[in-house]
Amino acid sequence: MSLFQSSSAKTSSSYFNQLVRFALAFILMLGLQQSVWAIGEPTATPSTEQTSEQTDTVADPFGRQTPRSTLQGFISALSQGDATLASKYLSLNVGDNSVEVVRQVKLALDAGGRLYPELQISNEPAGNLTDQLPPDQEKIGTVNLNERDTDLVLIRQTAEHGNQYWQFAPQTIEAITSSNLSVKPSLVDRYTFTPLQGKTIGGYDVADMLAVLILGIACVLFFSAVVGGLYFLLKHYYPKVRKKPLPFDEKVILPLALVITSAVLSEVMVYAGVSVTVREPVNRIKDIIGWFALTWLLLRVVDAVFNRAERQSYKRNHTERVSILSLARKIVKALLLILATIFIFGNLGFDLTTGIAALGVGGLALALGAQKLIENLVGSVVVVADQPVRVGDYCRFGTQEGTVIDIGIRSTRIRTLDRTIVTVPNGEFSSMQIENYAQKDMFQFLHQLYLKRPIEATVLKEFVDGIDTFVEDHELTNSEWNQVRILALRQDCIVVEVRCYMYANGAADFYNKQTRFIIELLAKIEEYPVEHALPTQRMVVEQSHFNDISDQSSEGDEHFRTITSTKK
Repeated sequence: MSLFQSSSAKTSSSYFNQLVRFALAFILMLGLQQSVWAIGEPTATPSTEQTSEQTDTVADPFGRQTPRSTLQGFISALSQGDATLASKYLSLNVGDNSVEVVRQVKLALDAGGRLYPELQISNEPAGNLTDQLPPDQEKIGTVNLNERDTDLVLIRQTAEHGNQYWQFAPQTIEAITSSNLSVKPSLVDRYTFTPLQGKTIGGYDVADMLAVLILGIACVLFFSAVVGGLYFLLKHYYPKVRKKPLPFDEKVILPLALVITSAVLSEVMVYAGVSVTVREPVNRIKDIIGWFALTWLLLRVVDAVFNRAERQSYKRNHTERVSILSLARKIVKALLLILATIFIFGNLGFDLTTGIAALGVGGLALALGAQKLIENLVGSVVVVADQPVRVGDYCRFGTQEGTVIDIGIRSTRIRTLDRTIVTVPNGEFSSMQIENYAQKDMFQFLHQLYLKRPIEATVLKEFVDGIDTFVEDHELTNSEWNQVRILALRQDCIVVEVRCYMYANGAADFYNKQTRFIIELLAKIEEYPVEHALPTQRMVVEQSHFNDISDQSSEGDEHFRTITSTKK
């Protein structure tokens, strides 16, 4: 309890919710561990050669077909307190006291047994044939006997009816029984409340479960404090040494503390004397949490690395790299999540080889039914590789135009002039005709002036020459193509075309310069005796028609006067 009190004194409020969730998840996962093992326990699957040679092979009733299932069955029997069942996993000599041998093996494993992670133990009936051991032997860990490490070895046996199974090797059992291990009170035994001693839940010792929970929380708090202290030291001194801010934020503290806790918790449990029946399921849960935390940490690192790369791209004016970095970030994150899922399911006891093969067959079926999705994925690669547009470019696509705000794995998002966001699938977007305004090296100014007729030829020539000189000498125009010319002679006006090019940083800058240029151009036109032609309409009325209208008006006036006098 003193350990718990000293640890709780260091509890920080910023991590309280995360630690509560961690504790609840630990309890729930520990309670479900037996069912998980039952799901992950493989069945006897003889090879093709064995099937052809031994047609009468009988499945082992104790599930000892592989080294991994043998270890799992032995630990399960120990947790149930069934010494008779546990002895079935030991290669005993005739006359050995099975109960006493099981007790000594459990005592040795509790005191200093370090079993390999389950993913490192072969789940094949033939075992691991590349471990430089005889084909019928498999190493699954070590045990400390009298300050010496002894290998824990399984040996493959053959039953009378021909089936093969795995047991703890005789030399391993002989080394344990001859070491004369004495029972010493562990830290858990010394600091456990008397009412909790001997109490079990689902075959697991309550004192050991409580000890593991306290040790786990203590390790998380301790390493959070250590990592947090190192982080704030780096945050203070790193900018002074490297002349740049620290690329990582404080969000990496908790996942890194969980990763370290996952790495050292096994040794801490061995030192504290936690029973092997609790250690093994906890190690599986610990590995799962470790993979979660490692994935969480790597996602943070990926974000930090790509954020820095994007800032450097903008700083060095390599904006074309931003789209590639954005897509690469999403692909790396997706791969990390897929790998983490595979390893987590492997720790849960599922056969990764069968699962990956099923994923291959299922992937083929999925590819046939998800052609649009694959088309969009390929389209995203085309958009990023060919780079018709980049993030931040203003473009026209189809009948719409807007600014590209994101190029994703499946689609591209564009903000239109109405400030709405249009999402276009990359398969469709890559096949569109895209006009990229951001790639313009200069913008064209093309307008027409309409001069009112009649106008003298000398005045018109002077006007055209003057405006041409004005355009040529103006500071906003360049020498690419400047021209002022008479475009057309119409009945009502003379059309003069003004063409030139301007340098501008985007459409908004060009529109500002165009407005200024037009105002100055209008001021220049006012210097000449010309008028702007406005749209007009001319109505021609014949004289005879006009007389008829006048006569009708006179008759109407007379009729009005007659009516007026009659009323009086």
